[in-house]
Amino acid sequence: MSSRVRERRGSLYPFASIDPARTAHVVVDLQNGFMAPGAVAEIATAREIVSNVNRISAALRAAGGLVAYIQNTFDDEAVAGWPVFFDHFCSPQRRAAMIEAFTPGNWQHALYPELEVLPADLVVRKRRFGAFIQGSSDLHAQLQARGIDTVIVTGTASNVCCESTARDAMMLNYKVFFVADGNATHTDDEQDATLTAMANIFADVSDTAAVVALIGRAAAAMPQAAE
Repeated sequence: MSSRVRERRGSLYPFASIDPARTAHVVVDLQNGFMAPGAVAEIATAREIVSNVNRISAALRAAGGLVAYIQNTFDDEAVAGWPVFFDHFCSPQRRAAMIEAFTPGNWQHALYPELEVLPADLVVRKRRFGAFIQGSSDLHAQLQARGIDTVIVTGTASNVCCESTARDAMMLNYKVFFVADGNATHTDDEQDATLTAMANIFADVSDTAAVVALIGRAAAAMPQAAE
């Protein structure tokens, strides 16, 4: 895979630098319903990435960037607007359980408590898998209003909501970083398939240490850092 990526674009890592002030860390669906033991859509490995997610958020905030927490939301608007999913990709029992869990006000809809969420962070509800697709959320409008041109994607599930969000972001002309150890899903095979697809054409696939270092170098180069 790496040889094909190099042939396509000349480098495994397409973005040599980052502008923190124009960057958003988009944290996808790290909610109790996906994170808590025994939750309706538990992905146990997602609990292992929380420290990496918090580390990226802290570094980006300190450098003047934005953190946006995305909440999977299955309210009346989502159910009415997306019948193909709810009527054909969920059993009746699963449909009822998922709608109950991800309706605002349910504890499973809430962000996972070990995330470091600050008052200045955005919290955005989405009603499709990807945060950027029409009918899902107003994330794109909020980022554009703030001059954001780069997104760092972390969260769960890597191969569903995170991948959908990253693909659409790139096609909306955002520079996308997809964090290998900041995204989680059910199996290694699913994780590897997503990382391959992302690296092949959609994103800069880096790990937490590399992303934090890139932010740090950008912050050190800021004029105020030299004063």
